[in-house]
Amino acid sequence: MNDALKTLGSIGIVPVVVLNKADDAEPLAQALVKGGLPCAEVTFRTDAAEESIRLIAKNFPDMFVGAGTVLTVEQADRAFNAGAKFIVSPGFNPKVVEHCLKKGYPVCPGIMTPTELEMALGFGLDVVKFFPAENAGGLKMIKAMSAPYTMMKFMPTGGINATNVRDYLACNKILACGGSWMVKGDLINAGDFAQIEKLTQEAAGIVKEIRG
Repeated sequence: MNDALKTLGSIGIVPVVVLNKADDAEPLAQALVKGGLPCAEVTFRTDAAEESIRLIAKNFPDMFVGAGTVLTVEQADRAFNAGAKFIVSPGFNPKVVEHCLKKGYPVCPGIMTPTELEMALGFGLDVVKFFPAENAGGLKMIKAMSAPYTMMKFMPTGGINATNVRDYLACNKILACGGSWMVKGDLINAGDFAQIEKLTQEAAGIVKEIRG
């Protein structure tokens, strides 16, 4: 496992962020850092994603910022050139995975089935995103797949919240959990970064409670 993914594991919960305005990037990063989760997966779903990553990487050097919803090789390059420290995709795209590995970009592609998991193993990966986690069987599915694939760690995302995240974090097959409940779009759009900081503190507290 590369150092970037080990860092995600040490943080425990990765806030998955959708930013419609790059102006929100810095106050959001500040709220996450002050709340105790100095990490963000900024999704490439919006035009503001690339600039948001650039601003966070430049002005918050201790923030572990990555790019999510990376669907193409070109997006991966843009994200990493902007300062992303890791790449996450919702599905398994061999072209994107191969490109990231050749470029040295830490990558965590999405899988949902044993077949996709074996594709990841074929590329030498030992961490995958499990998405959409709750809809795809949740922790029970992860545990079932872990039986024959003991070497693999998972980063479940999709349907993870403050209630069920404890169960996920308590499983030794879980590297970290991706979640958006502390960085919901309505809070960001309203500029309610105080509430984001509060929810982030609560999330960081759960990590400490479960993992020490």
